[in-house]
Amino acid sequence: MGGMAETWIRLLGPPRIESPGATPPQPRGRKAWAVLAYLALQAEGTGRSRTAALLFPDAEDPLGALRWNLSELRRTLDGVEIAGDPLRMAVQPPWRCDAVDVVDSGSSPGLDPRRLDGQLLEGLSFADCPVFDSWLADQRYRLDNVVQSLLYEAALAALASGAPGEAVELATLALQGDPFHADCNAVLVKALVALGEHRRAREHVTKCGELYRQELGLPLPAEVLQALSAAAPAADPGMPATVATVRSYLDAGGASLSAGAVDRGLDQLRLAVVLAQRTADRHLLAESLVTLSGALIHQAGGRGAEVADFLHQALSAEGPDGASRTAAAAYRELGYLSVQRGVPDRAAGWLDRAMVAAEGFPDEQARILAIQGMLASDTARYADAVTALTESGRLAKAVGNRRQQAFSEALLGRVHLLRGELEPAAACLDRALDWIAAEHWTAFEPFVDGVRGEAYLAAGRLEEAAELIDRSWVMADLAGDHCYMALAAGAEARLFLAHGDLVAAAHWVDRGLEPKPWYLWYSARLLDTAAEVAIAARSPRASEFVERLGELASRSGMREFVVRAQSHRAVLGDEAAAQTVPWLAKEIDNPALEAFLAQRHNGLAD
Repeated sequence: MGGMAETWIRLLGPPRIESPGATPPQPRGRKAWAVLAYLALQAEGTGRSRTAALLFPDAEDPLGALRWNLSELRRTLDGVEIAGDPLRMAVQPPWRCDAVDVVDSGSSPGLDPRRLDGQLLEGLSFADCPVFDSWLADQRYRLDNVVQSLLYEAALAALASGAPGEAVELATLALQGDPFHADCNAVLVKALVALGEHRRAREHVTKCGELYRQELGLPLPAEVLQALSAAAPAADPGMPATVATVRSYLDAGGASLSAGAVDRGLDQLRLAVVLAQRTADRHLLAESLVTLSGALIHQAGGRGAEVADFLHQALSAEGPDGASRTAAAAYRELGYLSVQRGVPDRAAGWLDRAMVAAEGFPDEQARILAIQGMLASDTARYADAVTALTESGRLAKAVGNRRQQAFSEALLGRVHLLRGELEPAAACLDRALDWIAAEHWTAFEPFVDGVRGEAYLAAGRLEEAAELIDRSWVMADLAGDHCYMALAAGAEARLFLAHGDLVAAAHWVDRGLEPKPWYLWYSARLLDTAAEVAIAARSPRASEFVERLGELASRSGMREFVVRAQSHRAVLGDEAAAQTVPWLAKEIDNPALEAFLAQRHNGLAD
């Protein structure tokens, strides 16, 4: 910015305007800050009438009250453009806004998460605006989650770039927000070991273990202990570290994985990394790290700090941004991990960077588009999901990657199912099953079987539904895949709910809640089903399931599940939630959701 002094709109923590060397004028009144926060987080703009009704529901002249507060903001934010209908706020240098930077952190790689402290509009409450109050609670969860992720990722990046002291500082800050974050604990231990602080590392592991036992009744997460003792496999000292030997191990690891020998394949890929580290070829090291990371994620269910650390090391080795298949794959995998962890704002940033790096590589573009489609579906942006997944399938077909075709087609079928478009859902899922059979890709079959079974269930074909849903559960259980087990158990619960067997439905809910899937969308869908079953059974557990769903959906940006959680609250007697449901539902284009709400709330969604 050429040395231009920045003026900050601080919405995280007690709201304030900060300017170096001066005390700038501050907006007067909590409603002015509420308008400012709402506009800052509406990147696509928001209608004036809608904003006025949201923030001034009891005013004689809501639009007049909004105009007064907009005038107040323009007085204090000289240079920040707030105009139009829909209203948009444009923050240009020298102005910065912490909340805007957080949600757009993929475009602000230099953002220092250590400066992000406190909740959105901390200290302000809006009980007189129940719908806005619900929106604010939702956004507080979302932004807290993004900041936590930024601290974690910054700690990983510091560790990968050889700055373990900075990694310790960042991981410690992250743990202040969530002391049970297993991956942050693992990164802290890794950083302490890298500093040579072995005693502190052991003490932290002991302290962490006691915390888990006393507070959660759980054992120490395996990844934390592994961070203390993890060592790279030893290569034969006589083995020359050359490009040829590294590629031989990469090829051998790929062959072992294809043959189903996962442990052997991972060992060979780890040795490829060890040998690559002894060469001067930084690109080869990056390629080896990304190959190992991909195998850990997609073959061994790896999702934790170890995999993320490898990917950050790969990006550090690959060098500056530019067109690179290896960098594109690393960014894509980081985006995929963020999608599964339920941090959509971070996922979007990683995937945007992946697409830039993938220029000229259509096979990699197909993979990235599929994850972008998954992200759009999870956040209830269904039109964007259809566009991304359709293009992914087209590119996959062009390059002859039938597994990628099957993956993208299955996710497209899920989008159609969620929107109640049963014929296109069935067509997509049947094509995906044909391609999976041709590829002998049994690892992915539980997902497609489960979703196809749910399509039969939605069509009222319960026998066909039971056959595929049962198959999905058995295959997921045999594979020990927690994500697919949660998916299949939820489908079983919905099947028994359709039969009117609430006891069996509750049993399957409990079975599904036992595994802890990495992909949080499955958890949210299962909790939504759990709430429906518990409400139907008049179970006292209903409130617990609803609150868990609401918090998870808000933190993870799963907009449709936020609406459904509010719908459950309304059924349980929460009047503020009843007012919030139609407001939030209008932002989501889903005929199936609209029909569900209309039936449940007697036209509330109209």
